[in-house]
Amino acid sequence: MSSVKIFSGSASSYLSEKIAASYGKPLGNITLDKFSDGEISPYFTESIRGSHVFLIQSTFPPADNIMELLLMIDGAKRASAENVTVVVPYFGYARQDRKDKPRVAIGAKMIANILEAAGADRIVTCDLHAGQIQGFFNIPVDHMDASAIFVPYLKESINENTIFASPDVGGTARARRYAKHFQVDMVVCDKHRKKANEIASMQVIGDVDGKDVILFDDLIDTAGTLCKAADILKEKGAKTVRAVITHPVLSGNAYENLANSTLDELITTDTLPLKQKLDKIKVLTVADMFAKAIRKIHDHESISSLFI
Repeated sequence: MSSVKIFSGSASSYLSEKIAASYGKPLGNITLDKFSDGEISPYFTESIRGSHVFLIQSTFPPADNIMELLLMIDGAKRASAENVTVVVPYFGYARQDRKDKPRVAIGAKMIANILEAAGADRIVTCDLHAGQIQGFFNIPVDHMDASAIFVPYLKESINENTIFASPDVGGTARARRYAKHFQVDMVVCDKHRKKANEIASMQVIGDVDGKDVILFDDLIDTAGTLCKAADILKEKGAKTVRAVITHPVLSGNAYENLANSTLDELITTDTLPLKQKLDKIKVLTVADMFAKAIRKIHDHESISSLFI
């Protein structure tokens, strides 16, 4: 069987080191050079001929992160790697998964196309914004579920006073899965947007009076939706409001919004690096989950045991 070699892009090195340590193997040697004009030039400084190569890099902005990953894939293929599996903890551009208005790009499909064109043999990712994005690829996609991280953490704090919530109608299915697992009730926050990152109105569908509310979503960007949902839930009588979010994008005034909000705690993962520390934010690592997935993929075993 071919040997496993794990490499990291510069944007996800903090997580790749933890994944490699959990797997029990050091990261492979790769040099990520740049020309004076910013042009990226990665090259592998060890032989990967005949190896099963795993490249770890989230595709969040700037676009250099995607370009770096594409060049790493191409370099690995040209260096005669037997297989190239691309581990993308956070799949950027996933929110552009359809034509929701005329004359717009479907960014998620475009990223899928260029990853395949570069030579990726397999994709491993976590909590896509829309599950159907898996169908944009013509290669295998292992779609990891962060519930394997969140459920054990939440188990001790769930009681008869707990109720789950979705910050918008689109996230109802996600919240319902957690509610079904823990056998608790759920409510929905129905929002209306004027434009991206700007909420016009929001209302709560369901009763939260005297309840400990836990909100679920796949990502948090400016934190506007989440903070408004927390405020409204508190106004409706909720005792506490916590949020469980997989990807901490946290752009713009997100940290300020969170600090000034009535949200009691934000539980998230390290698929993306935090730009600031905030007492309200609790970070759980996905390193062990991805390390186990890498081992099972290489050993041609089912990864279904990693799901809850």
